[in-house]
This record gives sequence, structure tokens and C-alpha cells, in this order.
Amino acid sequence: MIEGTGPRYCPSIEDKVVKFADKNRHQVFIEPEGIHTNEMYIGGMSSSLPEDVQYAMYHTVPGLEHVKIVRNAYAIEYDCINPRQLYPSLEFKEISGLFSGGQFNGSSGYEEAAAQGLIAGINAAMKIKGKDPLILDRSESYIGVLIDDLVTKENHEPYRMMTSRAEYRLLLRQDNADLRLTRHGYEVGLIPQERYDYVVKKEQLIKQEVQRVENVHLGASGPVQKLMAQYNSQPLNTGTTLAELIRRPELNYDILAPVDPERPHLTPDVCEQININIKYDGYIKRQIKQVKQFKKLESKKLPPNFDYTQISGLRMEAQQKLNLYQPISIGQASRISGVSPADISVILVYLEQLHYQQKREQDK
Repeated sequence: MIEGTGPRYCPSIEDKVVKFADKNRHQVFIEPEGIHTNEMYIGGMSSSLPEDVQYAMYHTVPGLEHVKIVRNAYAIEYDCINPRQLYPSLEFKEISGLFSGGQFNGSSGYEEAAAQGLIAGINAAMKIKGKDPLILDRSESYIGVLIDDLVTKENHEPYRMMTSRAEYRLLLRQDNADLRLTRHGYEVGLIPQERYDYVVKKEQLIKQEVQRVENVHLGASGPVQKLMAQYNSQPLNTGTTLAELIRRPELNYDILAPVDPERPHLTPDVCEQININIKYDGYIKRQIKQVKQFKKLESKKLPPNFDYTQISGLRMEAQQKLNLYQPISIGQASRISGVSPADISVILVYLEQLHYQQKREQDK
């Protein structure tokens, strides 16, 4: 009998029947298992029901009246730790040198488990080498969001990573993953020099070309007006920059190539980044500004194993939660449920007083 809380986003057929009792049907997908097999997988009907019940159930699906089951559906129930026992490096707080990654940390999903395994493995190696751990923050990767949520927030069901959980998702795009993370991979020894040099060069090319495009001025000439008409874009009354034209919804960097004779030859991935950086410039700058504020709070480190009952002015709930989670920074503390902005202000004042006292003692 399965008693634990199952994953919200991939319920079994028996869960669906109970949770969505108002529905009289549920969609299923029959998917080939591979090119060189006649086995089919029935998506949407995962189950832990007895074998005879599974046969009776599958035979009710149109087209499966005489189906044979090669491997029965089954369910597993496993224990997991409370991830607040972990540092953001995925090392146990109470057991130095022991790292944990995967569904054992309370997550759900293959990618989530693989991401944690990667970080746990990297940081185990960093620990052996006597180097600082790799901690990706919420503004630079979904792995950072995933791990921060696991070790900071109260989770009462298997955790699934979704884009909606990331407050800086405009910057966490699949098209710029190499620009965000290659440097980290290189620093921990996972990225070869050739690959790293390519990404550094790519960054430079993008920056240079964006600057050039921002300063290229186009007049209301015949070729420009003809191109505007071709793409149903408002004709020019006066001159404008190439960047302003790229920001029009119906135009882009590639479309405007015929009226940009000074354009250098660039690879498609570089052109894509140039187009995105120019089109969404205002939104990206606004998010970067938010990230700077976020990093400012993340840079304010909190002492380890600190007793927060020493800070007068903190609410009791905040004291209890902070003592329980032992956050490593002001930023992480601010994301703990039950810790208010007022509590953060009290901690900041305390840290300033502590810093002042330590400085006075050093000056004596």
C-alpha cells in the first residue's frame, strides 16, 4: 500500500480517478518503445494496481482489447532526507565530506536528480582538493533555483523544477546556457580550454556587434523603405538606428542585413544572441538591475551555527526558522518562510553593529 505523498505532476491512473472524480475520461498516449521493437508504452496510465486489474483496465482502451503486458506497471515508495540538513553545496551540515544528490533529497524527476548529482559530485571533488564549493545562484541557473528551493523552503511533496519557480527566468534561457555556465565548468575542470576560449570569443563578438548596431544610423532611403514595405513595417519619416528597427516586432537582425553593408560575418548562434539582446534590451536591463540587488544580499554572509535568539527584535518565529535552517547569507534568510522583511532589517542592523565592534577590537 502506497502511503507517501506522490509527485503532483505525474499521478497514477488511480490517483487521477480519485483527484479528478468529476472527469469521466482520461487521455492516454500509446508510444513506441523504440525503432527495433514492437513494444508500446501507455503514457498516462501509470499504476500500482494488481496484475489482473491492470489487464482488465488496459483491455478497456480502444485498440488494446487483446493487449499482452510485457512488464507490469508498478510503483515505488522511497525515503528521503529533509534537505534543510544540507548546505547549498549539497554537503551534509552535520557530516563533513558527505554529499547528497538525487530524489533522496526530496525532488521528483530525472533532470532534477541528474542536476543534483552533478553538483554533489563536483563539490565532493572540490572538498578533496581543498577548494571552495561550486554554488550556482538563482540568477544564473535553474540548478541554482532547484537547490536553493530544496535547502531553503519547506517542501511537503516531491519537488519538481519549473520555470515559474525562477524569478529571473528572462535571463535563464536555453539559448544562453553556454554564456551563463561555461565559465563555471571551466573553473572546476569540466570544460576543455578550446571550448572555453570559443565561448569567451563568442561573448566578445556579441558585445562588439550590439554596440555597433546601436550606433549604426539609417536614413529614409529607397532600399530601407522598400524593406519596410516588404515586411509590412511602418515606413521611416526620419533617420533612426539599426537597433531601433530590430526592436520592431516584425523585423529582426537577419532581415535587416540587406541595408547593413558593414555587418561582419557571424555564426547563427552569435546572430541569435545579438537579436535577443537588442529586442529585449529594456526587459533584460531591468532584470539585471534586480539581480544586482539580489547579489548584494547574497554577498552578506551570515555566521555558521549562529544562535539567532541572541538578536533582540527578531520575532520568535523568525528566530526558530533561522536556527533551524542556518542560512549562509542574508539573501537565503530572506527566502525562508516565516522570515519577514522587518526581520531581515533587524539582522542587517545586528551585523553592522557586530562588524563595528570587531573593527574597534582590532584597532585597540
